Amino acid sequence: MSQSDDKLMLANVSRRGLLKGLAGTSALLLAARWDIGLANEQAQFGAGAMPGGWVDNPNVFIHIDSDGLVTIVNNRAEMGQGIRTSLVMVAADELGADWGQVRVQQADADQDRYGNQNTDGSRSMRHWYQPMRRAAAAARLMLEQAAANQWDVPVHEVRAGVHKVVHTGTGRELGFGELAKAASELEVPARNALVLKSDAELRFIGRESGLINGELKSAHPKAIDGEDIVTGKAVFGADVELEDMLYAVVARPPVYGAKVKSVDDKAALKVTGVKKVIRIDSASQPAAFTPLGGVAVVASNTWAAMEGRRALKIEWDLGAAGDNADYTSESYRKSLEKAAQSPGKVIRQSGDVEAALKDADKRVSATYYMPHMAQAPMEPPAAVVRVRDGKAEAWAPVQNPRATREGVAGMLELDVKNVTVHQTLLGGGFGRKSKPDFVIEAARLAREFEGQPIKLQWSREDDIQHAYFHAVSVDHLEAGLDDDGKATSWRHRTLSPSIASLFAPDPKHKAEFELGMGFNTMPFSIPAIRLENPPAPAHVRIGWFRSVYNLPHAWAIQSFAHEMAEAAGKDHRDYVLDLLGPDREVHNLTVGDGWNYGEDPDMYPIDVGRMRRVIETATAEAGWGRETASGRGLGLAFHHSFVSYTAVVFDVEVDDQGELTIHRADIAFDCGPQANPERIRSQMEGSIVMGIGIALQNEVTFRNGVAQQDNFDSYHLPRMANAPKVVRVHLINNPDDAMGGVGEPGLPPVAPALCNAIHAATGKRIRRLPVANQLATS
Repeated sequence: MSQSDDKLMLANVSRRGLLKGLAGTSALLLAARWDIGLANEQAQFGAGAMPGGWVDNPNVFIHIDSDGLVTIVNNRAEMGQGIRTSLVMVAADELGADWGQVRVQQADADQDRYGNQNTDGSRSMRHWYQPMRRAAAAARLMLEQAAANQWDVPVHEVRAGVHKVVHTGTGRELGFGELAKAASELEVPARNALVLKSDAELRFIGRESGLINGELKSAHPKAIDGEDIVTGKAVFGADVELEDMLYAVVARPPVYGAKVKSVDDKAALKVTGVKKVIRIDSASQPAAFTPLGGVAVVASNTWAAMEGRRALKIEWDLGAAGDNADYTSESYRKSLEKAAQSPGKVIRQSGDVEAALKDADKRVSATYYMPHMAQAPMEPPAAVVRVRDGKAEAWAPVQNPRATREGVAGMLELDVKNVTVHQTLLGGGFGRKSKPDFVIEAARLAREFEGQPIKLQWSREDDIQHAYFHAVSVDHLEAGLDDDGKATSWRHRTLSPSIASLFAPDPKHKAEFELGMGFNTMPFSIPAIRLENPPAPAHVRIGWFRSVYNLPHAWAIQSFAHEMAEAAGKDHRDYVLDLLGPDREVHNLTVGDGWNYGEDPDMYPIDVGRMRRVIETATAEAGWGRETASGRGLGLAFHHSFVSYTAVVFDVEVDDQGELTIHRADIAFDCGPQANPERIRSQMEGSIVMGIGIALQNEVTFRNGVAQQDNFDSYHLPRMANAPKVVRVHLINNPDDAMGGVGEPGLPPVAPALCNAIHAATGKRIRRLPVANQLATS
């Protein structure tokens, strides 16, 4: 089939949407009678460029029983974002299925069959919206063809309705179940035979239900897992129970890179229920997803395993950790702040910054700090692995099934085809469960017990002290203003250890994808710009955390823009709109970003007009410019990330004792087309609460390489009293633009907006996170 023959006719998308739909038209990664050998040839961007690419074969994703029950396969991790509902809803709507007769089946790890399954980067819906619609449209056409064959009429005379096919001429009807067998025997239609439903024909996609900002909306499908989660029936990783199962915990090195020098396990083996104590080799550095090593205790129940671990007497070789054993947060912060005063690797430059700063009528400078943080999902890591007859089977709450499968196979020296990974629900992820070290750790123990399943359970202390930490960050900014307060120059130096240090010798500089998260893509229209990246070594495992490096970049840039507005004597909103300049599309390559979240820069430029729109929406809805009482103020921040646009306004009050009350949060969000607005709202509401925690409380500190926080009494999370009294979400629907991410882009502007509001209320400038007790008056 040639590329020209394979164009998909879309009835309801724009030029950009059409381009997105056709981005891989020569990429036929399909089973059944489609050619698997042409998979994603030379794909550069989007889903086609991901490992495994995309699949749109209805025989892979959609199964219809004779009783009419429709089962739709979900190939993405469900961790609270609702993707098991959203993707299934997209397919069900395009198919014409009755939601009451739809079920979901979670795909096992099988990238060759299901396409890319790595759930991160806020890409699930933007990469799988079109493939799932095409799969469903193909299944619908096959049902229509089966009905036409049975009635001996042309296929154009029949039309699929809700869970049935109707002959338009006579009104005859056949249910999906009645047609399922005959339809399954037909060839899958070519993409150029498919026509997706128009917006008017859709029942679920883009629709909302419930009380939305005070307005009652129409009915909408219920969350697939909602009732099971509420009633305790849902199966998360920690819920998996198998016959004859043993339980394990691990004592891991207190410092990254340390090793076991000696272990006395006599007392541990005397604990009732303890079966075995196993030494695990320490990971060499860089560790990637290799377990940290240490000493495991395997027992008949989790409590016995934990008591056995407590009884171990371990002497650690801290010398094996090298400089990591000297890592202390306060001295490291000071070293980064000192390094920020000197030039670094130039990432982007236009104009003569030095001359512009020298000639400025006023200069503004500030240094901002963001600490390490742990993802701390409510469900700590847990995994079950059974090894028998040369094969391994795992059950785990993982975001990256393929890496899990390969990691288990590597640990057990098996062919990957002999490893099965069942993906459970995730009790939160936030990037932690993209790293399958805990499943590989379980596999290491399971090989000691042929045929007997081993459940490895991390405690909350394990999770916080041995996380893949969000990178600590120092950002130093300087700007020059003319006599009217207009910015003439901007210099930004950013310093953070890199995630790349996890996979290769420490580069001591941020990688391209890390810099592309709001640093070199800063959209301000300023004559002279210089962006630099001085070195920052890594001393702990650095890993993905929701929104990743967008967090420190937005925190610094949005806080500093507020400081510039204040120095200029201008209203903050008006000032940043002026900084953005006229509406225009900025091509990522023109600002030195070759990553662009993996998306085509021609389809996903930085659109300043869309950025302005979210700012204007959030501030208008929040009543920007109104008079506020003493001790009360509004704060604004905005950011572009994961090819979507977000602006946040907080209304806060700080009393004489330094107690903070958040009266209201307004968040405006533009991700282009909206598949499931209800879940988008939920993600924005969750971003507000999580961002408040980042601003006020989250921090992991180190002393001599050891994490000082170990549970929620020391690693603080936001409580009900910290939440806004009111959260208003303002969705801007742009159906004619390409679809952006949702899960992460709501988070980056939250902390700076809150701190800007605190400044407006108190005059106190926050430059170091978390705020913690910085508002205390005594």
